[in-house]
Amino acid sequence: MLKVYLIAYTPMPEKVVSAAAKMCYSDAGAEALLDGMTDEAADRFLHMLSELGHESPIEHASFTFAIEGVSRSLLAQITRHRLASFSVQSQRYVRKDAFEYIVPPEIAKNEEALSLYRDTMDLLQQRYDRLTEILSEQRRAEFESQGLSQKQAAQKTEKAAIEDARYVLPNACETKMIMTMNTRSLLNFFRLRCCNRAQWEIRELAWQMLALCRRAAPALFEKAGPACLFGPCSEGKMTCGRADEVRRRGDACGR
Repeated sequence: MLKVYLIAYTPMPEKVVSAAAKMCYSDAGAEALLDGMTDEAADRFLHMLSELGHESPIEHASFTFAIEGVSRSLLAQITRHRLASFSVQSQRYVRKDAFEYIVPPEIAKNEEALSLYRDTMDLLQQRYDRLTEILSEQRRAEFESQGLSQKQAAQKTEKAAIEDARYVLPNACETKMIMTMNTRSLLNFFRLRCCNRAQWEIRELAWQMLALCRRAAPALFEKAGPACLFGPCSEGKMTCGRADEVRRRGDACGR
């Protein structure tokens, strides 16, 4: 099951962003940037930035998430957001015994499809385990022939085996990651991935991340989300036509 935690973020993120904006628009020295920076003053600065469309100061606040219960398919999508940092559980170093996998909702609600899906996952697990065994035996013999002791060969064998056996693991295979983004990148992420046209798994992740961000820094993320939360849909002819549904989700998320 998808789980996401906001494990760290820039202290006083809204005041930090406001101080950066203050540097741009006043003659205050560095030591005085936070002087008089009350919550109300920070809120005024953030609204000014929003009205001016001046987004660079919001890059000074970053947020770090721990994410689990997502698929390698989601990983391929989320890493397209290049202004972010990722640390992902490695399939080269972590053996996938009885690997967890993600079940798409459309498959889950169809008994025949779900049965076929689970059978496929079970078969892939069997193939992965058998490939690991075969490659382990092969690589152990190779390492010993190179003069390594049995103990040394055993230490190197499994990593070498699972490095190649992992090729049969599916996109559905569960993974975990740590991801850090600055606020500007997050606003772009939420605009694209909270949209109904985003793929279901990354859309659910985006909404959960947005709820966490709004609790941590409500003024920074006041206008976060897809375009239809605050105005017309930006998708043109590709619109989902369900703006009311999206706005209800936005309200539930603390809009």
